[in-house]
Amino acid sequence: MPASKIRVIYALLFINTAVWAGEPPEKLMVGLFSSGSLADWQTKEFTGQTQYQIVDLAGSRVLKAQSDASASGLFKGQRIDLQKTPFMNWRWRIENRLLNANEQIKAGDDYAARIYVVVSGGLAFWQTKAVNYVWASSSPVGKIWPNAYAGDHAMMVALRSARDQTSTWYTEKRDVRADLKQLLGVDGNFIDAVAIMTDTDNTHGKATAFYGDIYFSKN
Repeated sequence: MPASKIRVIYALLFINTAVWAGEPPEKLMVGLFSSGSLADWQTKEFTGQTQYQIVDLAGSRVLKAQSDASASGLFKGQRIDLQKTPFMNWRWRIENRLLNANEQIKAGDDYAARIYVVVSGGLAFWQTKAVNYVWASSSPVGKIWPNAYAGDHAMMVALRSARDQTSTWYTEKRDVRADLKQLLGVDGNFIDAVAIMTDTDNTHGKATAFYGDIYFSKN
C-alpha cells in the first residue's frame, strides 16, 4: 500500500548502526559501489521490490535501480559525525522520467532517483527526521516541500528535475549539517543512516536509475 511509505524513515530504527572510530579520512565512504560490493546495505520493501544490483556501465561499476510499480529501498545504518565530514557527495543519472507525477501529493509521491539522510529519534521513533534529495518530475530545481506522507518530518529537496537530461551523469554535493538546520530545525552533529530509493508504486510507472559512489567529506 502506498501509505507504507511513511514508515521508510522509521524502518532505519531497526538497522544496526556502524560508528566510525577515530579521525575520518578525507573521504568517508558510505556507498563504495565501484568496489562491486553492497556490504552493510539492507533492503526494505514497501510495495513490490525495486531491483538493485551492481553493474558495469561504460567501464565503471555502479548501482543500478529498476522499479516497475514498486517501492523498496536500500538502507545503510552508519553514524556520521557532521562536524568532521558535513558534505555528502555522489553522482547519479536516470534513464527515463516519470510522467505526470505531482510528487507533492500522495498519488505522485514517486521518484526516479532519491538519496536521503536520516536522524534517528531512537525509542521516540516519532521524532525521526529525514532530508530527501530527489530527482523531481514536476517540481523545479530548488523546490522544497514536506513529504506527502510524513509531513515535515521528511523534507524533500529537488536537486534535479524534468529539465535535466536523461542518460547523463550529474555530480552532487550537499552540506547536510546546514540542510538539517535549515529544513528541519535540527542542530544535530550526527546522522544515523543513508538511504537510496527508486520508487514508482503510486504512479504505477517504471524507472531506471544509476547511482555512483556516495561519500562524506570535510569540504
